[in-house]
Amino acid sequence: MATEETRQLDRKPRPGKFVWFEHVSRDAKKAQKFYDEVLGWRVEAFPVGNSTYDMILAGATPDTMIGGYAKPASDRQEPHWISYVSVEDVDRAAKAAAANGGKVIEPPHDLPGVGRAARIADPQGAELYVFKNDTGDPADPPATEPPPARRFFWNELHTTDPESAVAFYEKVFGFTRQTMDMGPAGNYYILAKDGVSRAGITGHLPAGTPPHWLPYVEVDDPDATIARAKKLGAKIPMAPEDIPGVGRFGILEDPTGAVLAVMKAQPRAAAH
Repeated sequence: MATEETRQLDRKPRPGKFVWFEHVSRDAKKAQKFYDEVLGWRVEAFPVGNSTYDMILAGATPDTMIGGYAKPASDRQEPHWISYVSVEDVDRAAKAAAANGGKVIEPPHDLPGVGRAARIADPQGAELYVFKNDTGDPADPPATEPPPARRFFWNELHTTDPESAVAFYEKVFGFTRQTMDMGPAGNYYILAKDGVSRAGITGHLPAGTPPHWLPYVEVDDPDATIARAKKLGAKIPMAPEDIPGVGRFGILEDPTGAVLAVMKAQPRAAAH
């Protein structure tokens, strides 16, 4: 069985992989306390220039870093999670996003000692970062194993126009699509790169909710996790339910207002 440490050692560029997840709010301390109690995430401050950046660790060692906490870019920004997707060339990806109906919200910039990034929005307004890590990306867990506990393992775009969104991500990131007919719920699209499924796209979007990416975290017991989150002040937009052949999941809105999904997933090889 591959360990987290060996996956981190097997680093190379893995374009299309979602490699970092950032919680953005004006009350990071409230979020950190909540996720420590709900998911067991630790926080470690790392020096960045003249300030520090609060890293999220899913385990006890530095190789379990999975994300971080950041302040909003403006007072108008609502609390949210934002994802970083690995690309071969940040500048080229940002230009491709703009050329295909998206927007460049934060132009390409260097992250000293880390890599290069840019924040973009797709044509429907969902935002993410395109990112190239100087040291490459960690390996994926084997498809025959469940995702590691307390780690992000899936990302799902909820949007007003799934078909147009799929076309955008195909052109900008080189994803290929797999279409699943979900009956009354419409089509669900799986985006893959180099034979690995990376994300999903759905038209399931509650009224009044802007298009957004919803990250998924692997947990041992979604029901207990959601119950604990609710007790600690979270809202529960979706109580735990089963997705046949995929796993059991629920959605929480943390006390700052950022939304996250938790799931006990079946191994990918069994799910697809």
